[in-house]
Amino acid sequence: MTAQTIASSADDETWVELGLIDGFAEGCVKQAQLPNGFPIAVYRVGGKFYVTSDRCTHGAASLSDEGELNGHVIECAWHYGTFDIRTGAALTLPCRATLPTFTTRIEGDQLLVNAKPNRRHRHQQGE
Repeated sequence: MTAQTIASSADDETWVELGLIDGFAEGCVKQAQLPNGFPIAVYRVGGKFYVTSDRCTHGAASLSDEGELNGHVIECAWHYGTFDIRTGAALTLPCRATLPTFTTRIEGDQLLVNAKPNRRHRHQQGE
């Protein structure tokens, strides 16, 4: 599925439609593409939507095609590394690099994603 750009703003946010929220089954992962062709994985867990890059940071496997979703954790089928879909954090080896994540929002019955990746979470002292 290729997303369609619907709005841009001066603060460098470009929101794109991913489709009807009913088109994303609970507990599943579905592949989509940003307008520039970048592959993303769309997850619906606990009634909330999460979006990450669709490529494992270790071996570039498609997480939507071959990964296994268990709650908020996606496991790559190639080498069994795991990521937290909420933050993109690599949870188990051999994965070390964080998955890019993207902000979502719902307008009416449409799921939208900000095409600009979120900044990576940096642990602050005391966390």
